[in-house]
Amino acid sequence: MRILYSLLCLVFIFPGTSSAQQTITSTIQHDGQEREYILYIPAAYTGMDAVPLVLNFHGYGSNAAEQMWYGDFRPIADTANFLVVHPLGTLLNNTTHFNVGGWTLGSTTDDVGFTAALIDSLSAQYTIDADRIYSTGMSNGGFMSFVLACQLSDRIAAIASVTGSMTPETYNSCDPVHPVPVLQMHGTSDGVVPYAGALWTKSINAVIDYWVDANSCDPIPTTTLLPDINTQDASTVEHIVYPGGENGATMEHYKVTGGGHTWPGTIFTSGGTNQDINASLEIWRFFSRYTLSGLSNTSTVQPDTTPGSPISITPIPARNDLLITALPDERLPYQLVSVTGKTLLSGTLQPGEDNLNLGSISSGYYILRIGHQSFPILVAE
Repeated sequence: MRILYSLLCLVFIFPGTSSAQQTITSTIQHDGQEREYILYIPAAYTGMDAVPLVLNFHGYGSNAAEQMWYGDFRPIADTANFLVVHPLGTLLNNTTHFNVGGWTLGSTTDDVGFTAALIDSLSAQYTIDADRIYSTGMSNGGFMSFVLACQLSDRIAAIASVTGSMTPETYNSCDPVHPVPVLQMHGTSDGVVPYAGALWTKSINAVIDYWVDANSCDPIPTTTLLPDINTQDASTVEHIVYPGGENGATMEHYKVTGGGHTWPGTIFTSGGTNQDINASLEIWRFFSRYTLSGLSNTSTVQPDTTPGSPISITPIPARNDLLITALPDERLPYQLVSVTGKTLLSGTLQPGEDNLNLGSISSGYYILRIGHQSFPILVAE
């Protein structure tokens, strides 16, 4: 179950591109343990108005910083104005995990209690809308989101799981106190968490059936085959919606035919990564429709999805210089960050086209952040 992310075997924190943005690493004490998390606060947050909170849990063997980049909600939070917290799991057999049953049986960590304490701690420091707290995550983080839907539903308005599922322990003891809208994203060729299930994990169809019943949804779904925008990713997506649940709750499924154990739309592409959808964007669109009491009656700010300039970076791999073209008609800040978290280069790019000299940069993998966008960069010898 260990998740290996291409270009992402690293632990680092990326500072915001504006002085008003903050990326904060902090800890709380819970159950005799010091628990770490990374909180992202967008520039739009002022503390005057209550804003949503998104819990973003990492996969088994991963960490908070990796998930912050791999399943990135920060560009969306920048325009939709919500906080994103990335909890760090504890060690089980020297591997980071969240206690969800299944392959984590034997763990004594109280991750439900930790999550509740984390929500309490953040709510005491920031102006968070208690009716709009959501949970999502990759793999083990998706399993954890289902645990919260079952055991902490009085605090969680909706959940989304990417490549996760429900363990038999979660499934058999699930007892939500209100309908919980659920979105499940899963690849049919997932070799880590099998779509058809296993002894330690329920099948995706079983998970869907459970929440269709729990939310009293219409058992007959509507299915939409989404456009195959990227014909090179060897996968297609169906959006399957079970409507009509209590308080407007739905059970929704993005079925990625041919997709693997990956986060759709991530910049860290690997085999089986679908690029027809952006998982983070679709999850926020789903979350923003719901509050603890049902459908949202407030005017939730939606992310700016207007297509911008298709920034082009060449050559990759690079040696001495990067040519950056199709930049918008405004000066954008940039930072080049190493895999150890060190900012190696920073400054401002000129509108239209600019050149970034890499003469002092050693060979290896880096992240180039331009405005709110991130690009993996390979520097050759």
